[in-house]
Amino acid sequence: MSAPSRSTPAVPAATETSKRVATLALGALGIVYGDIGTSPLYALRECFSGSHGVQPTHENVLGVLSLVFWALIIVVSVKYLVFVMRADNRGEGGILALMALAMQRKRGEEVKVRPVVVTLGVFGASLLYGDGLITPAISVLSAVEGLSVATPFFEPYIQPLTIIILVGLFMIQRHGTAGIGAIFGPFMLVWFLTLAVLGVREMVSYPAVVWAVSPLHAVRFFLHNEGHGFLVLGAVFLVVTGGEALYADMGHFGWRPIKWAWFVLVLPALMLNYMGQGALLLRDPSKASNPFFYLAPSWALYPLVVLATGATVIASQALISGAFSLTQQAIQLGYTPRLEVVHTSAEERGQIYLPGINLALLVGIILLVLGFKSSSNLAAAYGISVTTTMTITTVLAYVVARERWNVSRAVALPVAALFLVVDVSFWGSNLVKIAAGGWFPLLMALFVFTLMTTWKKGRDILANRLRGNSIPLKQLLGSFGDHPPVRVPGTAIFMTGNPEGTPPALLHNLKHNKVLHEQVMLLTIASEEVPHVPPEERVEVIKLEEGFVRVIARYGFMENPSIPDILKRAREKGLQFNLMGTSFFLGRETLIPSKKPGMAMWREALFSWMSRNARSATAYFRIPPNRVVELGAQVEL
Repeated sequence: MSAPSRSTPAVPAATETSKRVATLALGALGIVYGDIGTSPLYALRECFSGSHGVQPTHENVLGVLSLVFWALIIVVSVKYLVFVMRADNRGEGGILALMALAMQRKRGEEVKVRPVVVTLGVFGASLLYGDGLITPAISVLSAVEGLSVATPFFEPYIQPLTIIILVGLFMIQRHGTAGIGAIFGPFMLVWFLTLAVLGVREMVSYPAVVWAVSPLHAVRFFLHNEGHGFLVLGAVFLVVTGGEALYADMGHFGWRPIKWAWFVLVLPALMLNYMGQGALLLRDPSKASNPFFYLAPSWALYPLVVLATGATVIASQALISGAFSLTQQAIQLGYTPRLEVVHTSAEERGQIYLPGINLALLVGIILLVLGFKSSSNLAAAYGISVTTTMTITTVLAYVVARERWNVSRAVALPVAALFLVVDVSFWGSNLVKIAAGGWFPLLMALFVFTLMTTWKKGRDILANRLRGNSIPLKQLLGSFGDHPPVRVPGTAIFMTGNPEGTPPALLHNLKHNKVLHEQVMLLTIASEEVPHVPPEERVEVIKLEEGFVRVIARYGFMENPSIPDILKRAREKGLQFNLMGTSFFLGRETLIPSKKPGMAMWREALFSWMSRNARSATAYFRIPPNRVVELGAQVEL
C-alpha cells in the first residue's frame, strides 16, 4: 500500500497564498515604505536640533520617543491600515480614488455630485505634488549629509552630489522601473534590518529607553514644555510622512501584503532605530546634530551613507512613480489636459512615464536643493502639505463610511473625530513652518489646484457651448428622407463627447464636403469613476438608422484609452469595417475668451493656453495619423 499523501488540497493553496503574500510584501518594502523608511535619517534630529527643537534631556527624549511611537500606532497602524484602506475603489486607493468613491450620493436613481467633496479631493491631490518635490530633495540631501559626520571635507560637495544623484534618477525614468524595481524590495529589506541592528546595538547601553512607549511620557512632555512642546509635533510628524503612500499604493500590492510588511518588519525596525537614537542621546546629548549616523561605528559610516543614499533614491522613485500615476488619474477624470503617457512595460500597465511631469519635477527639486541648501531647512518646509492631505483623507473616508457603507453616525463620527484631533494637531504644529518655507508646497498646491479646476470647468463650459450649437441626432437622421446626402464608400468615425447630439465635425463635413460615408461611427470615450472597467464592459455598439452606429467605450481612471483596442473590441461585437477605408474626423476648436457667463477672463485665457498645449487627440488615443481629418471651428467661452 502506498503511503498517504502528506498534503490536502487546502494546504498547497494556503502555501501558495502565503508565498504570494510574502513576495508582494517584499515588493511593498521598496515601493510603499521607501518614504517612511528613510524618516529616521532626519526626524529625531529635527526634534532636538531643528528650528523648534528641545534640549535632549532625559524627560524630553523619552517624551519625544513616546510621541513617535504613538504617532506610528495611531496614524499608520490604526487610521490607515485598519480603517482608511478599507475604502478601496475596486481595489485601488489614493485620494483621487477616494474622492471618486465619495463624490456621489445615490438616492434611488438620482445621482448628486457633491462639489465640496470634489474640491477637497482635488486640492488634496494637488498637495501631493508639493510632497513629490520635497521628499526626494530632503531624503537624498539627508543621506549625503552623512558624509559631513565623517569629515568636514565633504561639506562643499553635498549639494552638487545630491543634484548629480537626482539628475541620474530622473534620467533613467524613460527606461522604466521594471529592472530596477526587482532590487527595490531586497535592498529595502537590508535597509530595515540595518535600522534594527543599529538601534539594538545602542539600546543595549540604555535598555530603560523602551519605557518610552508609555503615553505618560508624552503627557509629561507637553506639561513640561507647554507651547514649545506643541511646536515639536511638527518635527515628530516627519516619522509618519509616508503614511499616505500605504493607501495610494494599495492597488499595486493589496491590503494584506502591506499590512504584514508593516507589522512584521517595518514598524519594529523603525521603532528599534528611534529607540536606539534616543538611547544614544541619553548617553551623549551632544550627538543631537545627527543621531542617526552617530549610531554607526566609525568603520561602518561610509557604507551606511551609501546604503542610506540607495534607500533615499528608492523612496524618491516611489514618489516620482506616484506623481505619474496621479497625473494619469487626473487626465482620465478630466482635471488635466492630455499629456504624453509612455508605457514602459508590456506586462505591467501601471508602469508609465510622463516626460513633461518628469522634467517639471526635476527642475523643481533642483531649485529646492539650491534654494534651501540643507535637509534641516527643507524639514522646516516639510509637513504642511502632507498633514493637510491626511486631514482631507479623514474627512472623505468619513463620507464614504456614512454614505457608501451606511455606518451609523454614532459609530463613524467618534472614530473620525479621534483621527481629526490627531490630524489637526499635527497640522496646527506645522502651520508655523509656513514662513520658514512651508509656503512653497502650499503655493505649489494652489497653482496645481487652479490648473486642474480651470481645466475641468473649462471643458464643461466648452461641452455646453458645443451642445448648444449642435442638433439632436434624431433630427439630423430625420432630415435625410427629404434631402439625402451623397454617400461615398468607406467608414467615417466621428469622435464626440455627447453620445446624444450630432458631432460638430459631422455637421462641418456635411456643410463643406456635402457627402457622407456609407457607414458612420459616432465614437464616445467615457471616463468612469472606477479604476478599471472589466474588458467585457469596455465597448458598447448600438446600431442606428441610415448606416449610423454609436460606439461607447468606457475606461477607468487608471487606464489609457486606445483607439486600436476599441476598434478591435467593436469588431468582436459584430461591427464590420476596413481600417484602410476608414477616416477619422476630429474637431479642433479655437477657443476665444469672451465676457459670456462662465469663468473669469484670466481663467478663460489660461484654459485656452492649456488647450493649445494639450497633446493632440491623434497622438493620445493612438489614432493612425494618416487616416485623420481635422475640421476647425471657433468657440467663444
